[in-house]
Amino acid sequence: MSKTHDSSYKFLFSNPELVRDLIIGFIPDDWLHSLDYSTLEKVPGSYVSDDFQQREDDIVWKVKVGEDWVYLYLLIEFQSSVDKYMALRMMVYIGLLYQDLIKRGDVLADGRLPPILPIVLYNGSQRWTAVTDIAELIPVVPGLVEHFKPRLKYLLIDENAYSDTELASLNNLVAAVFRFEQAGSIVAIEGLISLLIDWLADRPDLRRMFSLWIRATLMRKQNYGILLPQVDDLQEIKVMLADRLEQWALAYIAEGELKGELKGEMLALQRLLSKRFGAIPPEVTCLISNAPVEAIERWLDRIIDAQQLSDIFKDDL
Repeated sequence: MSKTHDSSYKFLFSNPELVRDLIIGFIPDDWLHSLDYSTLEKVPGSYVSDDFQQREDDIVWKVKVGEDWVYLYLLIEFQSSVDKYMALRMMVYIGLLYQDLIKRGDVLADGRLPPILPIVLYNGSQRWTAVTDIAELIPVVPGLVEHFKPRLKYLLIDENAYSDTELASLNNLVAAVFRFEQAGSIVAIEGLISLLIDWLADRPDLRRMFSLWIRATLMRKQNYGILLPQVDDLQEIKVMLADRLEQWALAYIAEGELKGELKGEMLALQRLLSKRFGAIPPEVTCLISNAPVEAIERWLDRIIDAQQLSDIFKDDL
């Protein structure tokens, strides 16, 4: 994944409400759910290792537990391929963080180190196959040496392991982010933007944050080919997407007119349906292939406002 995409996710998860929703929605642990997330504080994510290589912009939060703090270490990992040695990387990062906490005096009252929850959030296209415990990267050794093998696990959250139905049931901002990443059409994206507009009606700060992230994400998705001006309002983005759909419709219809009225409009209809709703069911393809020009034109008129495929063919299937 690009560094731009990585940065856009770090931008989102620099907000405490996104961190809370990630934990509540995607980490099944009653004790974690019982914590007071109004006490979340962002920890400076910049520290230097002994070889002077600085770690910057890592997402590190702490949440109050009694008189102490639990440190939640959130590493945003967006690679197009699985990192076999992620467990080693996490062990190094956590060691650097502990080293920095000691230097700053941020240890427990009795001198012990605060607990850290290491989280890897993954949204690559491949299934995650890397081990989540560094001990599994090291072969079993007979006798004494085995007892001294390092052991450190990280918590993996794989976005693609969740279906859209599962995510929709969570009523959760992070679930909406995952659904947006998985959305296969502009129609689905429009629906998610409408949902966010309702959810964030009284939160202009979060509306602006999501607007900036959605704009960056849409412009990154090459299959949409969308260029958006600098806007920071969800409603404006929704209107622009609706305009984009209308432009697609007009372009396909114009192309159809060049190729013969009936055959051309059939092609325009099929391409626009595929663009909006993905693969076309065989029964719909058959219906289009045998339809008169009047029916094709009626269906083309319905495409711009349709929310789902059945809205277009409601009188014909």
